[in-house]
Amino acid sequence: MATMQDNQTWSGRFNEPVAELVKRYTASVDFDKRLALFDIQGSLAHAEMLAGCGIISAQDLKDIRRGLGQIESEVVSGDFVWQLDLEDVHLNIEKRLTTLVGDAGKRLHTGRSRNDQVATDIRLYLRSAIDDITLLLKGLQTALLDLAQHHTHTIMPGFTHLQVAQPVSFAHHLMAYFEMCQRDVERFCDARRRVNRLPLGAAALAGTSYPIKREMVAELLGFEAVCQNSLDAVSDRDFAIEFTAAAALTMTHLSRLSEELILWMNPRFGFIDIADRFCTGSSIMPQKKNPDVPELVRGKTGRVNGNLVALLTLMKGQPLAYNKDNQEDKEPLFDTVDTLTQTLRIYADMMRGITVKPEAMRRAALQGYATATDLADYLVKKGLPFRDAHETVAVAVRSAEQRGVDLAELKLEELQEFSDQITDDVFGVLTLEGSLAARNHTGGTAPQQVEAAIARARKLLAS
Repeated sequence: MATMQDNQTWSGRFNEPVAELVKRYTASVDFDKRLALFDIQGSLAHAEMLAGCGIISAQDLKDIRRGLGQIESEVVSGDFVWQLDLEDVHLNIEKRLTTLVGDAGKRLHTGRSRNDQVATDIRLYLRSAIDDITLLLKGLQTALLDLAQHHTHTIMPGFTHLQVAQPVSFAHHLMAYFEMCQRDVERFCDARRRVNRLPLGAAALAGTSYPIKREMVAELLGFEAVCQNSLDAVSDRDFAIEFTAAAALTMTHLSRLSEELILWMNPRFGFIDIADRFCTGSSIMPQKKNPDVPELVRGKTGRVNGNLVALLTLMKGQPLAYNKDNQEDKEPLFDTVDTLTQTLRIYADMMRGITVKPEAMRRAALQGYATATDLADYLVKKGLPFRDAHETVAVAVRSAEQRGVDLAELKLEELQEFSDQITDDVFGVLTLEGSLAARNHTGGTAPQQVEAAIARARKLLAS
């Protein structure tokens, strides 16, 4: 029995040791050890509060600080010895602390439980991850702006249903993704406020009988508030689900851009080239250059979406308060952080390695009658009702298609066969440049508007 007491904080309650298979099945130290530095951070604040409230002595606090400082050095250097028998990150650190400083280490856990301890550690970890991800998103936004800056006059076809619709500038297209990323930044910042609430002090589920000061711990750790209900504090994982939902949306945005990069790199489009360092070849076809990075982003989006579903499913049937099920929250959460962080880091670099091919974009924009809507708008401005103008242009497009020419290639007298409202000023409307310039309003694709949007975006990132 003595051996059991050495290894397990609850062993006095049991008549036999935990089976080895059960130890391996229930242990979380292999993955939750990444919380070690956050666990130490939370423990230091907890110890400060205990000493401040007179629950432990000043000497105990001094010893705890010294011991945790040494443990932190061991963790950072990779010298800390993790033990499966000690189940998780918390008991590993507590055992090492007790070995280093004796009874002071045993007093550290006064007034808390692993339930509120792990909830605090995860929030500290996730708060830090959100800050890193927000910076990475802004780095990607900067890469998008830098590329867009050079292409406000580069014309490409805009698509609906993946069919040529209307001309847009390549910069305008890129700025759509800037806007998506900006919403992502806002979502993470908003989620951070709910992450940044302190569970510590809720203890196992009902609070503690010790005269603690939770607000003091919150201030020491930089939390904006304390969780107001002890049951909810230890069992809530909304913040993890909300983060993963925001991450899934970000990955979805990157997956959409990846799909476009893959299409644009295909010789049938030929709009761009991706730098070789982001591509691979074929083991059998020597001519191949495969866009592996955007393809993997597309695939990893499903992985993050799966993590979101896993967390939602994990929580859906749990009664209050803490349950062992919650141990399963960490791996999908950690995987989401890792996947999104790596994706954002590589994506910003990849965007800087894109070569744009304006001539191919322009050729594509001249196919598919991209200025047909401009001709309809032209007729409306001449006094024709829009539905009549729409039908007139549809007939004109069908005729041009049969002749194998673009609308702009029809002679004036040929265009006048469809409407006597058409005069020689129509050819300014039917050019790609004229189409872009006509959309000169906030959010439009006119070069002047896109340049203004880029300037606003740069100001936003600098704020």
